[in-house]
Amino acid sequence: MLTDQIKKNIQSAYSSLLESKSLKARYGQRLMIAEVARTLTSAENDAEGKRQNEAPVCVVEAGTGTGKTIAYAVAAIPVAKALEKTLVISTATVALQEQIVHKDLPDILQHSNLSFDFALAKGRGRYLCLSKLDGVLQQSDASNESMALYPDEMQTSVDTQTLTVYQDMITALSAGDWDGDRDAWSQELEAPLWSRVTTDHAQCTGRRCANISQCCFYKGREQLDNVDVIVTNHDLVLADLALGGGAILPDPEDTIYIFDEGHHLPDKAINHFAKFSRVKSSERWLDQGIKVLAKAAPVLGGSASIGRHLQKLPSVMETLKQLTTMLFVSLEGFVTMEPDRRGSVPPHRFSQGIVPSELLAQAVELSAQYRTMHDLLDNCCNLLEEAMEESDHGINRNDAEAWFPPFSMLRNRAEGNYSLWRDYSVANKVEDPPRGRWIAVVDSASGNLDFEVSSSPIIAANTLSSYLWSRCYAAVVTSATLTALGGFERFKMRAGTPASANFAVVPSPFNCAEAGELVVPMMSCDPSDAEAHTEMLLEMLPDLLSTDEGSLVLFASRKQMEQIYENIDLEWQQRILMQGRYPKHEVLRMHKKAIDDGSGSVIFGLASFSEGVDLPGIYCNHVIIAKIPFAVPDQPVESALAEWIESRGGNPFMDITVPDAALKLVQASGRLLRTESDRGKVTLLDKRVVSRRYGQAMLDSLPPFKRSIA
Repeated sequence: MLTDQIKKNIQSAYSSLLESKSLKARYGQRLMIAEVARTLTSAENDAEGKRQNEAPVCVVEAGTGTGKTIAYAVAAIPVAKALEKTLVISTATVALQEQIVHKDLPDILQHSNLSFDFALAKGRGRYLCLSKLDGVLQQSDASNESMALYPDEMQTSVDTQTLTVYQDMITALSAGDWDGDRDAWSQELEAPLWSRVTTDHAQCTGRRCANISQCCFYKGREQLDNVDVIVTNHDLVLADLALGGGAILPDPEDTIYIFDEGHHLPDKAINHFAKFSRVKSSERWLDQGIKVLAKAAPVLGGSASIGRHLQKLPSVMETLKQLTTMLFVSLEGFVTMEPDRRGSVPPHRFSQGIVPSELLAQAVELSAQYRTMHDLLDNCCNLLEEAMEESDHGINRNDAEAWFPPFSMLRNRAEGNYSLWRDYSVANKVEDPPRGRWIAVVDSASGNLDFEVSSSPIIAANTLSSYLWSRCYAAVVTSATLTALGGFERFKMRAGTPASANFAVVPSPFNCAEAGELVVPMMSCDPSDAEAHTEMLLEMLPDLLSTDEGSLVLFASRKQMEQIYENIDLEWQQRILMQGRYPKHEVLRMHKKAIDDGSGSVIFGLASFSEGVDLPGIYCNHVIIAKIPFAVPDQPVESALAEWIESRGGNPFMDITVPDAALKLVQASGRLLRTESDRGKVTLLDKRVVSRRYGQAMLDSLPPFKRSIA
């Protein structure tokens, strides 16, 4: 219930912030504050504060310039504190995460009358593992086996320069000059160097580790127990939920989530809960695993408790190697090795997710053997964990601690393969919705071809419903682009939000009709004739671009972008900064510098420049969109989704492709106005918005710019 006291706290915080910063209240911001506060306080609690009804979920599309962070923070922090819940703010990008931690929340804390603590949450992989570092420096047998367990990830021996860096880490930790956070190290750490001295959930011995009192990750984790607000990312939230919740972040039942950049959440969930395994790679790591166990047996096998499991494992793993060899031969019959128009071998997708009987039989056997392997390794790991806690255990504690990581890595790999093949072993009937299942040809680390077998949700609705919406205390999803073609239907389908969820659109403070113009010029062809369209762009762009302003040209095709760049006049080529020639951050830096120096500059970019790029004021007066960004559903998940939509009587193009393209078009157009003082125009070089029946709906979904349509 939204009590008078909570209302008063929110109103006081917002008023104080506006007054302290000499800001005016924004209409859309006030609407968002009210919507978030009403939703989060609508939960029905029992005497212990546990939610009894369906989780309150609020989905708010807030246009650029609304001030979303202030709106949800000012509303949610007082509610979370009153209800004694932790507020978790999750973003899709590091840039926004850092902005919230280093700028937005400190600013709100300083200028509002709110009192709260906050911290940044990161996964284990961002922290130094002291046990791994000790193992590398001591060059122990067990630590070497941990690093060499998976052939695709094998590393060369540690050179002198790398050892110096590791010694510097020890010195910095001892002096208190570093907290073990990779991002806080004074110099950039290359992935191979860092991967040796960090760990993951599978290898970490947790509270049983001899270094637990100094553990960098757990020190950071304990900090999270004492703060009101945690800032993190979608991937870490999903990882925590997949582990059952409460493993890294607070229990979902005691958490209010804010998903900023929330339009990414469904796709993140699909990627996170997908499963895959490479066949030849599996054969190699199984072989390596047998060798690891052979080295461990003389050290650990003296204990009768673990010895009987160690004796059984090699035969199980040899059987799996044989099954994997036979599997490779079988998969060759499914994949057509003829390359497509882009020179890649297309994946073989199983229609409706149904696996043929011959592969189904192999999956059943693989699943059973991986289950046995996992259970034996699980027993071993449990005994090693016991040995780390009990001084009179039959296994030496130091040996147990040293050998736990490679055993746990093997267990984790067995579990992943068991999960995949169990999924394939029951894939003999139509599901609703089906999972996407496919085989792809990939290059292995040895340079030879390998088969990657995959299974993935095609939409995240059921996954998010099971792991998130049914468990969280409450949640807010917000972004500048959540609607497509004027409605939330696309997001509802993909995210599976509860039936009781609230949906709202709050307006941007920008006067788009005065500040921006949408131009669709007269064109002789449309992009369906790719060659003619490229020729038309080469002819039109020099007249559209200005030599003394900042422009952003967005392409849907890398091939077309490069063709335009290579064939445009040299005068323009010298002013163009093309994605791919420099890193993204360097393109933006060089562009801004050119503008600051009084020269015009043009960025040629693809989809990644259509979102999350902030070029305010003179840095971008003109956004040119080469064509409507339709995606070709040639990837397995997209193809499976289209097939499912069609099987239900839908039209994949109108139900998926058009809404997705409309959303991307809005994102691209959103690069123009970044502040209230910005002015400029968007030019769309695709006459299909005029000539095709879906065009008007796309135009209507764009910001209300003044229009000049030929």
